[in-house]
Amino acid sequence: MYKIFIFLLLIINLYSCGREKNIDLQFVSEFVVKDSVLLKNTIIGGLSGVDYSNGFYYFVVDDARKPRFLKARITIDQRKITGINFDDVIFLNDTTTNYYKENSLDLESIFVDEEKQEINFSSEGSIAKGRRPIIFTTDFSGNFISEYQLPKSLQNIENIKHNGALEGSSKSMNTKGFWSIMEAPLKNDGQEPTFSKTQSPVRITYYDAETKKATKQFAYQLEHITKPAKGNVNLNGVTAILEYDKNKFFIIERTYQSGYGSYGNIVRVFDAEITTETTNILNVNSLKDSKFAPLKKRLLINFEDLKDKLTDGIIDNIEGITFGPILENGNQSLLLVSDDNFQVYGKQLNQFILLEMVRE
Repeated sequence: MYKIFIFLLLIINLYSCGREKNIDLQFVSEFVVKDSVLLKNTIIGGLSGVDYSNGFYYFVVDDARKPRFLKARITIDQRKITGINFDDVIFLNDTTTNYYKENSLDLESIFVDEEKQEINFSSEGSIAKGRRPIIFTTDFSGNFISEYQLPKSLQNIENIKHNGALEGSSKSMNTKGFWSIMEAPLKNDGQEPTFSKTQSPVRITYYDAETKKATKQFAYQLEHITKPAKGNVNLNGVTAILEYDKNKFFIIERTYQSGYGSYGNIVRVFDAEITTETTNILNVNSLKDSKFAPLKKRLLINFEDLKDKLTDGIIDNIEGITFGPILENGNQSLLLVSDDNFQVYGKQLNQFILLEMVRE
């Protein structure tokens, strides 16, 4: 009997070691930077994307009049953000080219190429003004270096919703390229999310860093809107993406509804995965006319459930996610950041949220 018991224990241990562990995210702490902080005569705000590299955080600022990015250090002590020091602001100014003047720099994401010592940005352009979305590379001084070629599906601006273009990006785990994701569905792919379940797929694209071209593309299905309407604006879309393991992502969906004041955002973080069944849609012109398998997804966090941990119960306009340092317990941290829109739509927060990755 004892030998049988030992044998069963060995089988259970072997199964546990071989079984892939699920990822969970847990709230750690929140930090809010006060309004109207100045750095080089610019207000700190509009933080629409973030990346962590060599101990520094790089934030892109969503300000088409003065496109720029910030470099900062964040102090984390005893599982709390205790301070954020913004060290520098770098402006994107044309020197040898007219690239910035010829394009609308509505910057939405930033990621650092540590090997090449370059910085990459995505801009959703200005569809209403006929300005295309772009992905491009600069040096650390903000000087233009090169541009990536968007796939055919993203080149027709008449098929793109204004303010619904390139939104989030993430370095790939293989370090040979990166991922970029749209905020809203293309017009010929599906409809924007409503209050009932609809086909609302957004495209996530992989770009090769050497060829500077897209090599694969997949569909991610957006959730429907869950709160009743109080105003005439009711939107849900993707604001950020982070690959945490090969073909596995944290994806942030942000619902915004007017009429709720400072409580108009619903922010959810999903675990999404490209599997062998997921359809490569790179050469698919219209998802409305095609059968496809999207990424598998599951909900990890709904900040509606964490209001008691947040300033005034507010979850603000979260638009960035990146890895942070390893915590004292050995778990990986994540940093989320909000875009306060420079307060032009009313009271908003420069909100920073620290999460912890737990493998179960």
